[in-house]
Amino acid sequence: MDLRETDEQQLLRRSVASMASKYGHDYLLEKARTGGKTTELWKEAGDNGYLGVAVPAEYGGGGAGMVELSIVAEEIAAAGCPLLLIVVSPAIAATVIATSGTTDQKERWLPRFADGSAKVSFAITEPDAGSNSHNITTTARRDPDGRGWRLSGTKYYISGVDETEATLVVARLEGAGGTLRPAMFIVPTDTPGMTYQPIEMAIHSPEKQFTVYFDDALLPDDALVGGEEAGMAALFAGLNPERITVAAYSNGLARYALRKGTDYARDRTVWTTPIGAHQAIAHPLARAHIEVELARMATTRAAWFYDAGDMAAAAEAANIAKYAAAEAAIGAVDAAVQAHGGNGMSVEYGVGTLVGAVRTARIAPVSREMILNFVAQHTLGLPRSY
Repeated sequence: MDLRETDEQQLLRRSVASMASKYGHDYLLEKARTGGKTTELWKEAGDNGYLGVAVPAEYGGGGAGMVELSIVAEEIAAAGCPLLLIVVSPAIAATVIATSGTTDQKERWLPRFADGSAKVSFAITEPDAGSNSHNITTTARRDPDGRGWRLSGTKYYISGVDETEATLVVARLEGAGGTLRPAMFIVPTDTPGMTYQPIEMAIHSPEKQFTVYFDDALLPDDALVGGEEAGMAALFAGLNPERITVAAYSNGLARYALRKGTDYARDRTVWTTPIGAHQAIAHPLARAHIEVELARMATTRAAWFYDAGDMAAAAEAANIAKYAAAEAAIGAVDAAVQAHGGNGMSVEYGVGTLVGAVRTARIAPVSREMILNFVAQHTLGLPRSY
């Protein structure tokens, strides 16, 4: 593995950064404040092919991989305007359909993932399941009149349902004998029997969270992704890209915070020298930079394993990257806020507004504690603790 980016990857990074810089953090905050959506940014990213870099070339995508999609997610976040739906739609949904979908599903969805014209949300979490996906109770059963599938259940903390045209839903097939036999369904958000309501959050973001209800919702046969036996493989196809792009998203936010913190420390003078000359300010920023760079390397490593097809190595590496990036981002934002003093909690300076966003990455899409459980059990060979 060569950690040096190719000329094409460097060009992608510069191009995405240039595009995203036209929007910035104030754009994101204004959308969050007014209830707007990041429609303009998403459209420009899609029109330029950035959202489809990992979609196979035969379907109009860039034909690259998770390394390139991570670059896109990171650079947009580094401009202060992260797009959470990159994690959900291009990383999870597009990957699941590209790897496990039927020919018809690929032809219907992948070209639109490639140009950004399709957004699909992802629904796995449930109120009573938490991190234990074996407790998922959302169930799909055959319609008694032979018209397809009936879906019933509740999903919780589902991102962006109000701005996506369909939701990729993880359910269990009825009659699975009590064991987890997951199946994934593409459910249009206007499906009769599907309703959703927002969850009031303490985070400043245009992308909202929802509780989603399925009340005997009728789905056609071809809503099932890849057939009845594709469920587990289809599910895991999307989870590692999810962790990798969340790590990239966190790395970008951390870089944005560090840039704001160091710019302020370089310019702000209270006594006779800039405050950045004092180790009490400089050292936390320097330590945060080191931790962010280590997290970025871990993210690239995870993406490389995934693109190389080494899924066993990718699973461990993706969890490590997500853990490292979340912790590094929290540290970076904290150092930037502290460097600003009281101004750190002012919306005007654009760092206090990041606290909730980076803190969430320690919890979702998989908690820090579950990652530690994974590493303890699968890497260190310790007895399972849960």
